[in-house]
Amino acid sequence: MTNTDATTAPSDPVGTMLGRIPSGLFIVTWREDDADRTMLTSWLMQAGFEPPAISIAVGRDRQFLKAAESGELRFVVNLLADSQRNLLGRFGKPAPEGHDLFAGLAISRAPCGAVILPETVGWMECRVRSLPPTSAAAPGDHLIVIGDITVAGTGPGAAPLVHLRKSGLHY
Repeated sequence: MTNTDATTAPSDPVGTMLGRIPSGLFIVTWREDDADRTMLTSWLMQAGFEPPAISIAVGRDRQFLKAAESGELRFVVNLLADSQRNLLGRFGKPAPEGHDLFAGLAISRAPCGAVILPETVGWMECRVRSLPPTSAAAPGDHLIVIGDITVAGTGPGAAPLVHLRKSGLHY
């Protein structure tokens, strides 16, 4: 029997299948109020060729959505290399206010001022194109943000870090 209710226990077939969908791991960075901001995401994919675009699924409680509401947000997507697993602990959760997650890293800056991390597979600077309705009536715990890629750069040619959940749902 196949269970199609995504709200059931993590050991159900839906959760198992969602966990088997491979994705990259990305550090998204942006500037807000003269401070560097960041979030780790794995739900990112190409969304267009003309103009080149990506889509990101963003949790409703993330600061990124609040920043994007201005309609002027430019941000950078850093594609982590397989050798950068050590960055997952650093960027896995939002930093406490005043804590510099980039301390000790040899960062550079994209034209928009957002952080480019060293030794990544590459990076893309994006401009928010569209936001979904953020009202409580919109379904789901994540919202899709579309970003147009304005400039990009490649890293040293390393293999990307690919994410697969071993079992069940992880939020």
